[in-house]
Amino acid sequence: MTLSYSHAHQQGSGTTEVVAVLVAITDHIARVLTVDQGKLLPNGPLMPLHRSLQAGVRQWVEEQTQQPLGYLEQLYTFVDTNRRNIDGHALVYVSYLGLVQETQTQELQSKALWRDWYDYFPWENHLDGMPSIIMDFIVPVLLEWADTAKDSIIRQRRRQRIGLCWGLSESFLAGGEFTDTESASDNAHDSREWIAEHVLLRYEMLYEAGLIPEAPNYPPNYQAVVLPDDWSQRIGIPMYYDHRRVIATAISRLRAKIEYRPLIFGLMPDVFTLSQLQQSVEALSGIRLHKQNFRRLLDSQNLVMETGESSNAQRGRPAKLYCFRHDIELQSLLMDSKLPKRK
Repeated sequence: MTLSYSHAHQQGSGTTEVVAVLVAITDHIARVLTVDQGKLLPNGPLMPLHRSLQAGVRQWVEEQTQQPLGYLEQLYTFVDTNRRNIDGHALVYVSYLGLVQETQTQELQSKALWRDWYDYFPWENHLDGMPSIIMDFIVPVLLEWADTAKDSIIRQRRRQRIGLCWGLSESFLAGGEFTDTESASDNAHDSREWIAEHVLLRYEMLYEAGLIPEAPNYPPNYQAVVLPDDWSQRIGIPMYYDHRRVIATAISRLRAKIEYRPLIFGLMPDVFTLSQLQQSVEALSGIRLHKQNFRRLLDSQNLVMETGESSNAQRGRPAKLYCFRHDIELQSLLMDSKLPKRK
């Protein structure tokens, strides 16, 4: 029996579930911890024995993954109207974001799976430039979806949303020619920039347009642009329930917060080079950073200090090793703290 992505498990009697998005950076790759062969996030019902939501999260994560938890914050609360318990009530699930160091034990490997988060959101990875899938397929079909609206105001608003979410210029949207993909890519972003933290907005637009398997109207029936046979693989790995939406929410939160809070503390080893730190931030943001600007920013925020030691480079000059300043790291434990500025 093939399970729907919105009805993966049998109904229970509970009304509230907790879901955890655990993020780690391993070998400069942003990864999320999944269960059920990558189709679900660690999750479970909130039980009367749980004295708090966080206690429920920690219990289910420990039971399902054996992954030690560090930094943890509440992310978002969803109502899944597609799922009902045995009494007919819609399920509510409370999501959490955790920053961890990836653990690879035999027990963990048998129950859980670490996945590159760009496996689920391939259009978000701009580390090697804009993915071709955006201008070759996603944008043309989204513009076609915009034009299916019967009301001219809705059509206009959809096109404006497409431009804002995908960083497309107004002049490009007005033309919409795709005979020369390379030229279209070059001209599409003349007056707008790609905003990395709009992950959730982009995902929800693809869901609304029926371009992802989780959507109830997938695949769309208005395709003048023929999608490839392997479209379901190109558009990212689907997940049960709304768990891919939960990951999109977590990525949006992280990408926004790393600009003003030292969340990267929870993802780095005790000592590191500045290049390793930059590559880790790039893995989260999905875009390359200017080396000198990045190091000037670190200097102005006074976040790191030299350890007095150097890395054991196999070739080239050994790089200096750094660690986070302990007093700044303590401030990062406060939920509403911001990166301190040097006076």
